[in-house]
Amino acid sequence: MITKDQKDYIIKLLQEGKELPEDFKYQLFPTKQKEYELAYAGKMRKEDILANEDGVFPVPLQVEKVFNGNEYEAFDDDWKNMIVFGDNLQFLKTIYENKDPHIKDKVKGKVKLIYIDPPFATTDEFQNKEGAKAYNDKKKGAEFVEFLRKRLIVAREILADDGSIYVHLDQKMGHYLKIVMDEVFGKQFFKNEIVWCYQGAGQSKTQFKRKHDNILFYSKSNINIFNWIDVGELIGEKQRKKYTGKDELGYFKQYKHKDGKVYKKYFNEEEIMPRVDYWTDLSIIQSANERLDYPTQKPESLIERIIKASSNKGDIVLDFFGGSGSTMAVAEKLGRKWITCDLGKLAYFTMQKRILQIQNSKDLEDPKKKYGKKAKSFLTASLGSYDLEKTFELERKKYLEFVSGLFEVNLKEYKISGFNFEGKKDNYPVIMYDYNKYKDSSIDENYLQDLHRNIGKKVGSRVYIVAPINFVDFVDDFVEIDDVRYYFLKIPYHIINELHKKPFVKVRQPQSKKRVNDIEEAVGFHFKRPPEVKAEIKKSKDEIKLIIKSFKTNELQSDKAKDEKSFENFETLSAIFIDKNYNGKSFEMDEAFFADDLLPKKKSKKKSQIEDEANNEIGENIIDDLKQLSKTGIEISLKASEVKNQIMVVFTDIYGNDFTQTFKI
Repeated sequence: MITKDQKDYIIKLLQEGKELPEDFKYQLFPTKQKEYELAYAGKMRKEDILANEDGVFPVPLQVEKVFNGNEYEAFDDDWKNMIVFGDNLQFLKTIYENKDPHIKDKVKGKVKLIYIDPPFATTDEFQNKEGAKAYNDKKKGAEFVEFLRKRLIVAREILADDGSIYVHLDQKMGHYLKIVMDEVFGKQFFKNEIVWCYQGAGQSKTQFKRKHDNILFYSKSNINIFNWIDVGELIGEKQRKKYTGKDELGYFKQYKHKDGKVYKKYFNEEEIMPRVDYWTDLSIIQSANERLDYPTQKPESLIERIIKASSNKGDIVLDFFGGSGSTMAVAEKLGRKWITCDLGKLAYFTMQKRILQIQNSKDLEDPKKKYGKKAKSFLTASLGSYDLEKTFELERKKYLEFVSGLFEVNLKEYKISGFNFEGKKDNYPVIMYDYNKYKDSSIDENYLQDLHRNIGKKVGSRVYIVAPINFVDFVDDFVEIDDVRYYFLKIPYHIINELHKKPFVKVRQPQSKKRVNDIEEAVGFHFKRPPEVKAEIKKSKDEIKLIIKSFKTNELQSDKAKDEKSFENFETLSAIFIDKNYNGKSFEMDEAFFADDLLPKKKSKKKSQIEDEANNEIGENIIDDLKQLSKTGIEISLKASEVKNQIMVVFTDIYGNDFTQTFKI
């Protein structure tokens, strides 16, 4: 029961337009509890997550490049497979909203199979034998569980009714996620806990060797696709030994039927037995033509079994923890449509190269042969991190669709006193300023006064005006005239706390390869601001040196700008990605160099500084080294024999901004 004091407090918050504490939401809007569920701090109601009360909203896709034409075979229905760079919760919510023109009515409710292999570790619970942090994921236990639960809730909503989901786990957090999966999908739709057993080196004197992973298999309903024959087990020689008799028809075994007669059952080598839920026949990756230089890569044979079992040719397969792209590659080879997403640049570039060169990878049926076919039509896209120039180059209709997705505007043209509005945001009118039509004008005092004279008494308490920042003459985020606030939603957009439940959060890219599976979440969106880079190459007979003299992030993009501090040269470097044989059309990464291998190491090994390092912070004790590095620069050596006509280099900062440069050799 809510007490009188609590009731008065709630009324006061509502009158002041403030958000209710999470505890009160559960009391005011209780949900019927299941027989059991996992309770923990920060757990949100399913309804609130789907209503974007967590502060994470759908955001539009910005296509980077489309691979089609004669080189990449088109689908009959104009479908294009997708590699998406961005936060996967934003992406799932974009699919769930079903408004983005690139995916509208194509994905939601049509995904037949989801396979994910999320990173599983938390800083607090797991340590190595020296006592230092063994895993560097930034989420604590309860926060991590909720991180995944949110994604599973939205994922269930976009699955087809006959769809299935497989969640690949290890021993660290899997027992918690089993309860969450029961809650989200229903324990009646739990199918299997698959145990994948594998061999490998490594000894332990304190425990048994851990040589298995667990994969939870759930369906959305009781009509799920399951092709047991396609993944069944041939009877084989082991079973043949049970057939002890032999005559002119072959080996047989006798059995007595309930009718009292004795019958012979003959051995058939092609006979299929249903596969059991522990898999000992699939090894870790051993083939050199499959192994990629990416942590946590899973073997194609494992993914092949899952895709064959729970989807058919032409079905959509989704993996929103894309990683090295194994799901994407196997789905391509098995004739499925696919979508994959990841927020790491290494993953994004690894997946792009993998699909562009899939014809050179191994064939699934005969690993000694090459697959031999080019990928079907696909596209690469960004979500939550946008190229400003591409935004402004869109035609008016597409521009309106794109911007409406950014600012949560419901597009629908209407007029007030003869003045055109393009839609509504939070039920208030929205003007999408046509900067192409009024190139010599701007949103200034005269514009607002003229607008207010026409509509001021008929629009309520606020009006939103969306416009490029250079067309807005006001520094403030809004101007108030006669109790009407005219808000400016500027592009590039900076944070307006009054309009959003949570401050915008950019995804930070790791400075170490060991940290590529760190868990990050994006809130809102931002526009890319390329870092400033000065680089050159020096050639010799056997070697090509890439020399980076300076690397600086634009201060407006950085968190330190708020404190009027500036970064040291190279301090914001995340990684350098190189295509040693750039073909002039597509970036196909050959090598990745992370800042951790290029920048000076910390000198002190104090506990606090070890923790700083685990949190991806550059300690103060290397600032002098960075200043010294500014004089010499960073050198990366490449073998001249491995480089052909030109190389493309992508320099990435910790905020995911890229500077791209091509060097002719």
